[in-house]
Amino acid sequence: MGLLALNRLMSMQKDRRRRRIRASSMSIALMAKRKGSPCQKEDYSEGSKRVRSSVPDLPQEIWHDIHSLLPLRDAARAGCVSHAFLDSWRWHPNLTLNPKTLGLSGQNFINKVDQIMKKHSGIGIKSFKLHHYGSRIHASKLNNWLRVAVTPEIHELELSLPTVGKAQLYNFPCPLLFAGSAGNRIRDLQLANCAFHPVAGLGCLTRLYLSNVHITGDELRCLLSNSFVLEELSLNHCSEIMCLKIPCLLRRFTNLTVFDCRALEIIENEAPNLCTVLIDTDIVHKSIGYSLQVKRLEMFCAVEFNLVHHVRAKLPASMPNLETLSISSAGEMFSTPSVPGKFLLLKHLDICLEVAIGAFSPDYDYFSLAFFLDACPILENFNLDVIQTRMRHDSIFEDSSHLRQMLGHRHDNIKTVKITGFCSAKSMVELTCHIVENATSLECLTLDTISENGLSDDVRLSMHEIGECPPICRHMIGEAQRALLAMERYIVGKVPSTVKLNIKKPCSWCHAR
Repeated sequence: MGLLALNRLMSMQKDRRRRRIRASSMSIALMAKRKGSPCQKEDYSEGSKRVRSSVPDLPQEIWHDIHSLLPLRDAARAGCVSHAFLDSWRWHPNLTLNPKTLGLSGQNFINKVDQIMKKHSGIGIKSFKLHHYGSRIHASKLNNWLRVAVTPEIHELELSLPTVGKAQLYNFPCPLLFAGSAGNRIRDLQLANCAFHPVAGLGCLTRLYLSNVHITGDELRCLLSNSFVLEELSLNHCSEIMCLKIPCLLRRFTNLTVFDCRALEIIENEAPNLCTVLIDTDIVHKSIGYSLQVKRLEMFCAVEFNLVHHVRAKLPASMPNLETLSISSAGEMFSTPSVPGKFLLLKHLDICLEVAIGAFSPDYDYFSLAFFLDACPILENFNLDVIQTRMRHDSIFEDSSHLRQMLGHRHDNIKTVKITGFCSAKSMVELTCHIVENATSLECLTLDTISENGLSDDVRLSMHEIGECPPICRHMIGEAQRALLAMERYIVGKVPSTVKLNIKKPCSWCHAR
């Protein structure tokens, strides 16, 4: 689209020039005919025409503005047309350098980036994004590139380098950001696979993303304490942070994401307006500090047990304003308790019960999740995903007598329910029947006998079209058939006609026994 607009502008300028030349020629010829001007002796034959440039004669500043609106690839292509374009290319303010935009990889990519940065004027760069996944780039070369890129006008800085050992990590040159005025306007800072040792804050920083970055808790606290307009912080695999402290001065701070920071032992949040928390470490069992305004919480940990029990028992008091809650538990030694606290504002609840190999906690009572639903009076959407390779719960076919009921527990606002990994466990059948009988506003019920780690229907279909569905162990394929029989016998007949029932079966091609 950028080149199309540029070509259109050039075409309009060319037409106007032709009209001016034609009008001027006619005027000169007429005057020569009347006054015998010397111009009459000029040769205007086809053979005497000089080759003219098709580039409009515009001030250089206008070309700079035009090129600043072009995507990087289009601006680079335009730079091949003429020297005028090439000069403007050297002033391009938005540099996104990755294998896709340059069409190169490995050492060829490094050489091309080096050429671009050496030729760039270094003036007016607002965005610099470098993503390299191949061979290691020498530190001196990276330093030279950043000296060009980090200017007083820069707003966005992204640096993602290849994964290397700790001894080979690139040490980000912090003086470029914190000495002088070079980093005063940075709003978005994203670093991956490097060492970062800040000594001050960044006054305009609103988003900070660190992935596999070697930074200590004290260094991070120094940065946060002096970045007063920070809104988002994301930490991924930052293995040297043991304590994360978020100061109360960050009144705009709203989003916190922490993944795979294995040394992290405690989060002390004092920011008053934190509203979104995504976390996957074992500190989910502990307080994260001030959290009264949190509206969205996602807790994922592949090795943590009893998260459902912990959330139901502890969170209503510490996070009373939750609206969206997602939990992933590797096992539950205790069934979900019935306790007084309620999630009065919770509308969306996702629970994933996942074990990589074997059966999910055979003693866990799925039916006890009805207590969780009862604690969410305005809940609208409930998703339950059970991921296991064996089913060890008591089957409905082993004991079908006396299906439990929970009288007086109505769920008047639940509209959609989806249970993925539905099995023939008696307690799961009881839970489903309870929902069908007590969710008076239910519009859609989906029961999926196959759990494929959260894959959406579209992804599952596309995978089937290009090959085979994800493999499912033979035991769970057989269990899926028993689950279908349990649905037909105990659930389908209880579903009101006003409810859309979706039953998803194993693939008849890929999951045949």
